[in-house]
Amino acid sequence: MSLVRLTDVAKSFGGVRAVDGVSFSIDRGEVVGFLGPNGAGKTTTMRLITRALEPDTGTIEIDGRSVEEDSAEARRRIGYLPETNPLYEEMLVGEFLAFMARLRGIEPPDVSDRIDPAVEQTGIGEVYYRPIGHLSKGFRQRVGLAQAILSEPDILILDEPTEGLDPNQRVEIRKLITRLGQDHTVLLSTHVMQEVQAVCDRLLIIHRGKIIADGAVGTLLSGGEGARRVTVEIDAQPGSLRQALEGLASVSRVDALDDAGARPRFSVVGAGNADPRPDIFALAKERDWTLWEMKREQEDLERFFRDLTESGS
Repeated sequence: MSLVRLTDVAKSFGGVRAVDGVSFSIDRGEVVGFLGPNGAGKTTTMRLITRALEPDTGTIEIDGRSVEEDSAEARRRIGYLPETNPLYEEMLVGEFLAFMARLRGIEPPDVSDRIDPAVEQTGIGEVYYRPIGHLSKGFRQRVGLAQAILSEPDILILDEPTEGLDPNQRVEIRKLITRLGQDHTVLLSTHVMQEVQAVCDRLLIIHRGKIIADGAVGTLLSGGEGARRVTVEIDAQPGSLRQALEGLASVSRVDALDDAGARPRFSVVGAGNADPRPDIFALAKERDWTLWEMKREQEDLERFFRDLTESGS
């Protein structure tokens, strides 16, 4: 049974459909990347799961039980770090965590037992007695992650957890998320493609309120354009070469590649599931062109994401 399941979930704001019939499930132990352009519906979907918003239609289940039946239990099982990390800057880190523990309904005798492992897992022991307002952005994000795991949730929902961090801080938070993923199911929203490839087992892409891709990162990429995109370098006039390539039935698109060399280089995308290499080789032989290079390209996650969302799928 899936830990989290959404079925035909929809949410509108003032006539604008922010989430439009979204359905997906997340199994225990998965770390799932949640991608989409700005305004695609990522944050709204996350807030629906956490019960910060109510769906207009559809059902959301945690461990097979509708969150409408017991919202308090659903919230207990979810740890949430929103994009805007809500912290009280005048509080010491320890005071803030104790306060959040009380808000989560953790009984006073158990507060220390919950705070201590959260502090250790997020590496904030050295700033435990410091005011939050004096912390770096990286440590503030760690404090936010610590409060998210206080209730020992089954699932962590993290909305842009590395936004605004410098490269070194991003790497540290990425490592932390990887460690947390060993004990929790994680839904991670991010714009940083390297994080998805480094941290996530699976990818969800939402666009205009609809899920347009769902699968293991490697599987999605192997089925994308990179599976039929070829780099070609041929000793010929660029104009006539491009025209000839575009005339092949096995080719859907030809893009010029920037190159300081004398020979033209093109990126050629096969039509449908076609591999254009045999036709390109035959073309070069027919025209008596010297074929210097022809290699299949590996799909790039950023390009895969761009192709999906720019196409209006």
